[in-house]
Amino acid sequence: MTILVTGSAGHLGEAVLRTLRGRGSPARGVDLKPSPFTDAVGSIVDPAFVRRQMDGVTAVIHTATLHKPHVATHSKQDFVDTNVSGTLNLLEAAVWVTEELPSVPKNIYGTTKLMAENLCELFFRERALPIVVLRTSRFFPEDDDDPAMRSAYTLDNAQANELLYRRLDIADAVSAHLLAVERAPGIGFARYIVSATSPFEQRHLGALARDAAGVVRELYPECAQLYAARGWRLFPAIDRVYVNERARRELGWRPEFDFAHVLRSLRDGRDVRSTLAREVGSKGYHDTLFDDGPYPVAP
Repeated sequence: MTILVTGSAGHLGEAVLRTLRGRGSPARGVDLKPSPFTDAVGSIVDPAFVRRQMDGVTAVIHTATLHKPHVATHSKQDFVDTNVSGTLNLLEAAVWVTEELPSVPKNIYGTTKLMAENLCELFFRERALPIVVLRTSRFFPEDDDDPAMRSAYTLDNAQANELLYRRLDIADAVSAHLLAVERAPGIGFARYIVSATSPFEQRHLGALARDAAGVVRELYPECAQLYAARGWRLFPAIDRVYVNERARRELGWRPEFDFAHVLRSLRDGRDVRSTLAREVGSKGYHDTLFDDGPYPVAP
């Protein structure tokens, strides 16, 4: 079974291809940008290019997208072309597709991703095409796009905190995608939240809004000392929790990198990130350097 991976020069695309090639699995990478993991350079917006790349392919892991950091530098039409038309081109080629999607659109990024998900569901209903939609939490290693967050917390501190409720390691993202490829024919159509397993329960929600740090210290008494040794701080409030229970139950997904892993790593003096995350590294989202942070922020 040959798997086509779109967005092969990006974080998740490269990570998926590294894993597939490491297993000796047939895989093909496509992207607008050349990279060691890109077998064909071209745009998924081009139907002819997509059709050529689909030759001999039995499944697709669709990670190519314009992201939130592109909102300030790309037009709404660019988002529609890439996130919607590109997905449609892949669907028209009668292959299986997975992609991440936020639940509630807040900008053109979220809106076009929701449109793409609706296209996927339509193709399942009309053509019985097995499709699994993976709504992934943030896994990119770059700084947050919020200047206030960047000034208040170091990168490692902020991303360790996020593993409590809205982040996952890219190695866990890859394992979820590969399980989706395996299970899609039996599932048909489904949406799954793919995020690090949170230690929180529904009963914690009120307290998280008032005193998230207190909840974390209650659950992990050793956290205070381990964080103090690094000069780290917990977030004072958490306004949402991404729950991965359905993905674990139905896909058999077992993410390895959670907040307990963070604390074990701090205690043992190890890097919190997976080997794969370190290998893929930081890619950025633009070829241009900006004065304020890793990317411009749209108003």
